[in-house]
Amino acid sequence: QVQLVESGGGLVQAGGSLRLSCTTSISIFSITSMGWFRQAPGEQREFVATISSSDITYYTDSVKGRFTISRDNAKNTVYLEMNNLKPEDTAVYYCNARFGYYPSNLRSSPNFGSWGQGTQVTVSS
Repeated sequence: QVQLVESGGGLVQAGGSLRLSCTTSISIFSITSMGWFRQAPGEQREFVATISSSDITYYTDSVKGRFTISRDNAKNTVYLEMNNLKPEDTAVYYCNARFGYYPSNLRSSPNFGSWGQGTQVTVSS
């Protein structure tokens, strides 16, 4: 079992930037893929971005060109750099860790892996 701790959320104006961090309790080398999901009030948890152990990345369409996911293996940390934030990005952001292979059609499913406690991101208009 892996423990995930997110940080970096906050309140920002539209057009601003934030960087989220997720630190793992075990070596990140042993984790197949790391990702970020988000959940707005009254909504289901949705996929944002993921990065594999070989640094292959995927993004949901609404954040492409604005968000960047990266990993620092030496620090056992995954980052989500968020630029040009919009009010619709407001949500609790959760870090996700998965072990083993998942087919591409399950990449965006919120039903697998381990989760952190979440960090609130609020974007004001």
